[in-house]
Amino acid sequence: MIDSTEQIHGICLELAALLRARGERLVVAESCTGGWVAKVLTDLPGSSDWFDRGYVSYSNQAKQSMLGVNAETLARYGAVSLQTVGEMTRGALEQSGADLALAVSGIAGPGGGSQDKPVGTVCFSWQMASRDPRLEQCCFVGDREQVRLQTVDHALHQLIRLIENA
Repeated sequence: MIDSTEQIHGICLELAALLRARGERLVVAESCTGGWVAKVLTDLPGSSDWFDRGYVSYSNQAKQSMLGVNAETLARYGAVSLQTVGEMTRGALEQSGADLALAVSGIAGPGGGSQDKPVGTVCFSWQMASRDPRLEQCCFVGDREQVRLQTVDHALHQLIRLIENA
């Protein structure tokens, strides 16, 4: 398990190099991480070359108004669902015109979990423009900070994998 944001720095450098080499721009849509992904990416000098923007859509209303997530999707599946994060990446790509999008929504705790979606449940979507999203649900262990840190780490690692396999 990752235990420090310092360990994420190398991941960000690798991602930056891939995006620069491809001439592509990234957009992120975050809920449970509250902008942490955008923060670690923009910590890098020159990130404006490949990082377009970030959306922190913490509330359902923000997901709808900023990213075009359907109210019916939220009512039927909830904010923490593969359906919702898939709509988040689609909306982020449409709004930004970026080449690649990442979305996360989860339950970082300590409260808010349920039997079906316990604390630590996080849904991810990674999507390249004009392609279907890659969706995944994970359940991380730890306190709020640890769940959020693991979310950032996993999101970035899998984004690199998506780009390398494109």
